[in-house]
Amino acid sequence: MHEYSIVQALLDQCDRYAEENDSQAVTKVVVKIGVLSGVEPHLLKTAFDTFREETVCREAELEIVHQKVVIHCNRCKEEFTIDEELFECPKCGGTDARIVDGEDMYLMRLEME
Repeated sequence: MHEYSIVQALLDQCDRYAEENDSQAVTKVVVKIGVLSGVEPHLLKTAFDTFREETVCREAELEIVHQKVVIHCNRCKEEFTIDEELFECPKCGGTDARIVDGEDMYLMRLEME
């Protein structure tokens, strides 16, 4: 389960930002997880709850924002949000598209005391 190593990196990032901002505690962590990122949100939450105990995030709430796939059609030059993994442009039916968003996980915001 690679979510554990992802959470360790996330907690390390939170520690670093808290130290840079002279904060004693992180109260909220907001992450954006793309549908195609390979990260399972419920496993990430479980790992976060397990490993946050001895960190600056010990009392932090984890908020997960789910990012659908956004594609850019190279044929009609439009961008669309799609629900499935079929990368077909809903406007022109073209299949020559590139993914703009939905493949990554990002730390979006921290709330600190």
